[in-house]
Amino acid sequence: MTTTTAMSLASQLLACFLNSDIADAWSSLNLQFTSTSWRQASSTFQTHKHNPFTMTWPHYSTTQTEETSDNISPPSKAKKRWFPVHPADALSPENDYHSLVQSAYLRHILVETEEMADLILELYLRGGSIPENTSTASSDGEYKTQEGDVFARLARDVSLCPDSRAEGGKIGWVDNASHFERRNDGGKKLGALNAVVSELISPEVVREVFQRRVKGGDVIKLPAVGPEGDASSERWHLIRVDDLHIQIQPSADAVGSKNKINRNRPKLKGSGATPLSPIFQKIDEKGNTRVDEEILGRMENYQSKVIYSVPNAKYYKIVTAGCQMNVADSERIMGVLEGELGLTSLDDAMEDSIDQSLITTTNKSSKNKENKVPKTPDILLLNTCTIRDHAEQKVYDALGPYTALKRAGRPLAIVVAGCVAQQEGEALLRRFPEVDLVLGPQYIPWLGDLLIEVGKGSQLAMTESMIWSEGGGSVLSGDGRANSAGWNSSRDKDGDWMVPIKRGHSIRAWVNVIYGCNEHCTYCVVPSVRGVEQSRSMEAILQECLQLAAAGYKEVTLLGQNIDAYGRDMTPRRTFADLLHYLNDNLPNNTISRIRYVTSHPRYFSDRVIDAVADLAKVCECFHVPFQAGDDQVLRDMRRGYTYDSYMNIIRKIRAKAPDASICGDVIVGFPGETEEAFQRTLDLMEEVKFDNLNTFAYSPRPNTEAANWENQVPPDVQSDRLQRVQALAAKHALERSERYVGRVVDVLVEDRNPKNRNEVMGRTRQGRQVFFEGDVDELKGEEVMVEIVEARTWSLVGKIATS
Repeated sequence: MTTTTAMSLASQLLACFLNSDIADAWSSLNLQFTSTSWRQASSTFQTHKHNPFTMTWPHYSTTQTEETSDNISPPSKAKKRWFPVHPADALSPENDYHSLVQSAYLRHILVETEEMADLILELYLRGGSIPENTSTASSDGEYKTQEGDVFARLARDVSLCPDSRAEGGKIGWVDNASHFERRNDGGKKLGALNAVVSELISPEVVREVFQRRVKGGDVIKLPAVGPEGDASSERWHLIRVDDLHIQIQPSADAVGSKNKINRNRPKLKGSGATPLSPIFQKIDEKGNTRVDEEILGRMENYQSKVIYSVPNAKYYKIVTAGCQMNVADSERIMGVLEGELGLTSLDDAMEDSIDQSLITTTNKSSKNKENKVPKTPDILLLNTCTIRDHAEQKVYDALGPYTALKRAGRPLAIVVAGCVAQQEGEALLRRFPEVDLVLGPQYIPWLGDLLIEVGKGSQLAMTESMIWSEGGGSVLSGDGRANSAGWNSSRDKDGDWMVPIKRGHSIRAWVNVIYGCNEHCTYCVVPSVRGVEQSRSMEAILQECLQLAAAGYKEVTLLGQNIDAYGRDMTPRRTFADLLHYLNDNLPNNTISRIRYVTSHPRYFSDRVIDAVADLAKVCECFHVPFQAGDDQVLRDMRRGYTYDSYMNIIRKIRAKAPDASICGDVIVGFPGETEEAFQRTLDLMEEVKFDNLNTFAYSPRPNTEAANWENQVPPDVQSDRLQRVQALAAKHALERSERYVGRVVDVLVEDRNPKNRNEVMGRTRQGRQVFFEGDVDELKGEEVMVEIVEARTWSLVGKIATS
């Protein structure tokens, strides 16, 4: 496409936007549209730019903020802003944006005027696209499904940059000058930064991109600037950030930083042994590992003196406790251990359940005498949870057998990850000097490089706030050199650039869409251990889902501690409803047919999410809306931001829009100050809703939470009594909800064999109810089968394959 053609399309597009009838607007693109000059169209747009767009788009939001359900209590005007919305604002002075962000991968669309940039951005946010030519239109004037990367499509259609247009506006990796100025990197001449892309975008514009402290998924608008810093024309860039390359440098002496490294570890008290770890090495594209002589030559600590007696790491064991988020994190951890470091699990695979065992195991291959697997791993990784009471003590107990091995002189890497790691930080190293790495959840993309440091004898605590990156980055060693020797800012990101993931199941998969939580519920430890909210870009989420589809997966569950907050940290803001529509529209048919999600927050729950669940073919009719308590005063004390009535208003809307949908929730009993009367309101709410499934918890004080310090704690025996009453009522309602299926024929996605009956298979309805029926798992696994329900149980159904 020539620049003239691109300008013509852009002019036509601008005129289309001025037409309130979107069907006529699209039609005009390929009919008798009178050519209008770009400047005339821009002038027209300037006249109307303050008017709202009145076209009826099928689903994408026309505003930058997600509307919330009616009747939800508005926040107090005096509400304290506990957490910043922009992730860069949550970074510490010792670990700020420019210290971390080395490079960014950019795409751009170059247009003639600022008004046109505004218009293209609006179209991008709506999920729109322009057909490249009339061959993409069908006979009825409708256009084929657009490709998933709308920005790249728009770049090919309208960008005035001839060098990047054909590649979807690709600029590639550009370097952050402020980062190198901070690092005083003599090997990187500042004057030569970004020279390779200077024909596409000026260094001044690149510098301004980083001054905005962008993250993956952000789209910003900037004027084109010449080499002297002056406007080279009236043209404007729309720039999208695909990903960041983060370079971290743990310090032994940085005051105030939570990221610590100890390269000169003392001998362990009692045994006098020096803590040893196996060597960790990245694998090449062929899967071969090698000992990097350069790394060996740079070792300065005790372990370097015995390096040739310390073996390369081969086997790992991972123990996972906690929620779905921890299970998903463990899948990413295993992906790094296997995909980047070439290690092998001692277990055949991780079950999608909590592993309570720390008993060392052997691989099935150990039955073959020629392929023995040791009973203890080379690396033990505990992925921990701190939600429940005594979580820390459970971790300490689990560490005992392995710290004893380390004190005995065995080369063993011990890693504590997850929420307890984030909560305890460096204190965990002081209590257990045998531990090699304390890893906060936000540092999983850097695990491979951090283990290389561990293999060189270092001990690290990595819990400082971090900017999310899909591909991670590199870790600077003691001499200021990066462990990721293959990194350079000209490398291509368009391949398999995400951190590898080892899935725990072959049919359904977890997909993180937002990390962290900005709420400040008085009982909850999550914000302090998971950090501020950071949304992944829609394009990155789609790419992960497409990889799953290509691998034969049928179902994805989108994960977020507060999934309704998706997109509010992005520039411009996006919404969770937008994401549901985007995935539904762009996942190919006959691949992933089911999209689920957890967990919603009633304060932010949107009518558009209800509509999406009710209307979209791939989104399952299942809502998870935790209510936590039924009494308004308890809800205020919890700082939840809604009331009994506003919560029930959400339920009524769900029942009206999606009457057959399942509704699940969470509840806490025995919260400080909860009276018997207040508890009765919880039972009242349960009776009114009748949840399909309810997760029940007795309140337990957690570190660093407000409610833990209150004096009005409810006695344990009262908590226990209320928990039993809630569980009994929840079971009664669950059975009632199961009984509605009896006699019906439902669509069941087969997941596994019934572990209690090898002649049966197990699957789930779209509403999430487990179904057992006779069948051959080898034949049916991954298939959607029509099943007639013949028996209802509390938490499951029994059926038979429908005959018609």
